[in-house]
Parts: sequence; structure tokens; C-alpha cells
Amino acid sequence: MTPEYRASLPDMQNENAPGIDGGAVPILQVGMSNFRLPLKFARPDGAAPATLETSVTGTVSLDARHKGINMSRIVRIFYEFAEEVFTPATLEKILRKYLAEIGSSRAQLRLEFSYPIPQRSLRSGLVGYQYYDCAFEGVLENGAFRAFVTFDFVYSSACPCSAELSEHARRSRNILGIPHSQRSKARVRAELAGTPEIFVEDFKEHCLRALHTETQAMVKREDEQAFAEMNGAYYKFVEDAARELFAEFDADPRIRDFQIVCAHLESLHSHDAVAVLNKGVPGGISEGFSDFKSLIC
Repeated sequence: MTPEYRASLPDMQNENAPGIDGGAVPILQVGMSNFRLPLKFARPDGAAPATLETSVTGTVSLDARHKGINMSRIVRIFYEFAEEVFTPATLEKILRKYLAEIGSSRAQLRLEFSYPIPQRSLRSGLVGYQYYDCAFEGVLENGAFRAFVTFDFVYSSACPCSAELSEHARRSRNILGIPHSQRSKARVRAELAGTPEIFVEDFKEHCLRALHTETQAMVKREDEQAFAEMNGAYYKFVEDAARELFAEFDADPRIRDFQIVCAHLESLHSHDAVAVLNKGVPGGISEGFSDFKSLIC
């Protein structure tokens, strides 16, 4: 492979308008999705980074005058940063290189991974791993960088109405009723304020303080009893869960904006109870949410 031969190879991606099929219009995002590699993620308190399999999506914008981009450059540029210890802020360096080398006006990156955190059981002292589905996302447009974190938290939701009706049956007719509860999921999408130091563990702690009833990794009988008692102490409608999460994330100055989505996968009904709220920052996240099937857990 000589330099002369390489230079002679055709480059369809860099052909101009005469080679464009269809409408000569700009494209918002074009690139590569779901290329996977192990990446290191920062952990709090100086702990060693966690190395996790990560699915990466990298895209750039394309103006109307150009036919396409060299797709492999999206992957090759990213690999130059593969040994970095990743935080949401790390994405800015990669995005700036995308814009400089590909010649676009807008670039976007999304890293999806499952993050393990040890969880101690409620009474027995057993320890198991909980895995949290997460994503770091960065957008660079008109010179401005925005960083987002998406975090999924799985919890149990005991129905307050069912609890009251069961207690009424016990008191009035001496009949045992079992309040219904269900596995539930909250998804938080947060835009960070600047590039502050924030970790996946911080998102987990916010959700735990708001909702209390996280599902358990390891249990013995005493843990199962404790979990039942906790559900009784913190029963919640889906509206309650969303508002409790709002209060918790609204108090963190490292988070500029957020959207909270909750889904309670009803054991009473054959359908789910859902709630969505946005923080309400002017010019911030304003869209709704409709992909509730992605919250089935």
C-alpha cells in the first residue's frame, strides 16, 4: 500500500452536491451507533475507575453541500480517547475533535453502560451487586457544550389505596388482605450545570433518599421481612414517586435541569401507571415522554 495508491482511492463521502441523491438538505445527525469497547469510569472518593463494556453512539451534523462523512472516522477518533477515565465532562474533548477533523457544526456522543454498586441487605448483612443502567451524553453546538446523565433506578411501589382497603378489611371483617405492590422504575435525565464533579453513585443516593424501597440483590428471611415493613412505611402512588424525586434532584446545585419519568408496573391492572415531570427551566427540557415500554423491568 503506497501513498500514491492510497491517494488514488475514490472518496465518495467528500463528493459535493452533484453526487447527492434525493433532496440536497442538511442532516442533523449522521454517524455510528452501538460500537462497543471497555471504558474506564470515574468513581468517587479516589476509588479505582470501573472498567465497563460500553455502547457508544457518535454523530455529527452534515450540511447540504456534502454527500456524506467518512463513517470510520467517528470510531477512529473516539478510540484515541479510549484510555481516558470518563466523566460526563470528558465527552467535550472528543466532540471538539470531531468538529475540528470532520468539519461539522454540531456533534453528539452517547455512552451507555451498566454500572455495578455493592448493596448491603437490610438486616442480614449480606452484600450483592446492583446494576444501574446509565448513559452519559454530550452535545456540542455553536461552541457550547452541554452534558447529560440518564440514570435508571428500580424500586418497589406499594399502593396506598390497596393498603388502606386491606387494613379496612382486617379491622371491619377480620379478613386478611394483601396490599398490592410492584416492581417499578424511575428514569432521571439530568443536564449538568457546567462540568461539576458528579458520579453515578450520587444519582443512586438521590433516588434512594427519595424512594427508599430499592429492590434487593441478596436477601434472607429477615431481609424479606424488613423489605415488607419498608414498603409499609413508604407506600406511594406514581405521582408521589415523581414528586419525591423532583424535590431531591431540585436541591442539587450540580444539576441544571432534569426530567423525571416513573412507571409502576401494576400487579392489580394489566397496564401500567406512569408519571412524567420536568424541572421547568426556561429554554430547558420541555418535551414529554412516550417510550414507557423501555421502563419495563
